[in-house]
Amino acid sequence: MTKKITGKTKLLGVIGHPVEHSLSPVMHNAALAQLVVRVASRREDIAQLGLDYVYLPFPIEPQNLEVAIAGFAAIGVIGFSVTIPHKQAIIPLLSEITPLAQTIGAVNTVSRQNNKWVGTNTDIEGFIAPLQTTYKQDWSQKVAVILGNGGAARAVVAGCIQLGFAQIHVVGRNMQRLQEFRNSWSNSTLAEKFQVHQWEELPKLIPQANLLVNTTPIGMYPKVDESPLSVEEIANLPTGAIAYDLIYIPKPTQFLQQAEKQGAIAIDGLEMLVQQGVAALKIWLQQETLPVEVMRQALQNHLGLGK
Repeated sequence: MTKKITGKTKLLGVIGHPVEHSLSPVMHNAALAQLVVRVASRREDIAQLGLDYVYLPFPIEPQNLEVAIAGFAAIGVIGFSVTIPHKQAIIPLLSEITPLAQTIGAVNTVSRQNNKWVGTNTDIEGFIAPLQTTYKQDWSQKVAVILGNGGAARAVVAGCIQLGFAQIHVVGRNMQRLQEFRNSWSNSTLAEKFQVHQWEELPKLIPQANLLVNTTPIGMYPKVDESPLSVEEIANLPTGAIAYDLIYIPKPTQFLQQAEKQGAIAIDGLEMLVQQGVAALKIWLQQETLPVEVMRQALQNHLGLGK
């Protein structure tokens, strides 16, 4: 079914810089098309049901962020996803942010409510989804080791706290940035629930890890031969631990290939991408039932992975 864009079509999208590589339009437009097919099969008026949407990528440079958000309000954009480098910079431009996004200090989903921009964070929901379903276990006796201390690490820390990990260790290369990361949680009760470490401490942390998460961009396309850890560092990862890389191109990353050789279970960022997208669509469309499998399949097809 070909999507017809009309004067009634509502706008959704993703902002970032760069944003050309984003797979969100593939996933969201597949879901929107499926919802339209469902409605059409019931011979109902699509526009009346509010399902006439299109999802577009918007490349927005940091210096243009404020004027872009004002422009979105002017043209009636319903909502948008936020990716690097805007997840923290956008906060002062929003009328309201949810307590969750406030705690993390990063927004990845914005919706228009009562003529105001409201920001939240669905990355946590996306991150923990596979750990609550396919790989579900009692995390209360487990140790999480998180590589990196940027915006993505914030959602992972909050997710690990939500899952109830016994110990959460955040590892970074720059002591000043690590301290800033730690201090930025000081107004939250979550600050006591994790520790920060310099990279040199990894040899003693990796043997304890039940969950090892890469939140750094190291190993992302086009630098597919890179990994945040050396072969020697990852060699001490316990058999049966979960290695989780937030990167989804390439699939699998060098980091996950190394981890699997050590007998680890590998999870890549594709499922997180799908699940945070599902959570965002629920907010924008005010619908609980969404075609999750269609979204997942659209991404796999796009990446040439098939079923």
